[in-house]
Amino acid sequence: MKKTLKFIGAVMAMVTGWLFPDAGYAQGGDPESFYNLRFTAIDGREVSMSEFKGQYVLCVNVASRCGYTPQYKELQELATRYKGKLVVIGFPCDQFLGQEPGTNEEIATFCSSTYGVTFPLAEKIEVKGDGQHKVYAWLCSKARNGVGDARITWNFNKFLIGPDGRWISWFDSKVKPLSPEITGLIP
Repeated sequence: MKKTLKFIGAVMAMVTGWLFPDAGYAQGGDPESFYNLRFTAIDGREVSMSEFKGQYVLCVNVASRCGYTPQYKELQELATRYKGKLVVIGFPCDQFLGQEPGTNEEIATFCSSTYGVTFPLAEKIEVKGDGQHKVYAWLCSKARNGVGDARITWNFNKFLIGPDGRWISWFDSKVKPLSPEITGLIP
């Protein structure tokens, strides 16, 4: 009888998690796994963060017409230097003074032709507010990531996730991609 009750309890917990994925947070449950998150790439392909298991991941909200836009060059250099160990993912966002007005195709063309970007880019998303993308809801909420809260105030904020899917750190726009604050965390 005890085994049957345990089995029923486990099945109910699984079904509850599928139907109400945020239920655990309201009840003080475990943080959500980074590897359960997904995004749509700039070319329309669905990407699961689980594709990057075992690597560091640097998530950056990017824009093509920002004073920090030249950071694309260092982001590409970082991605090249740590290839196989780190994945940089750019998340274009137009929430800061309209500094990412282009279409997904225009953004992709700009990034590759101007900065030689080869790292993954997501389709244009919102990183804050009511339309906040699920990846950024996880990155910005301690209740979801289990480590820290962050408030994105401008383009080129950076989040470093460890090879185990744990939130390591958040860096504001002023921290350059090749700064020791970031590279010092990648052995």
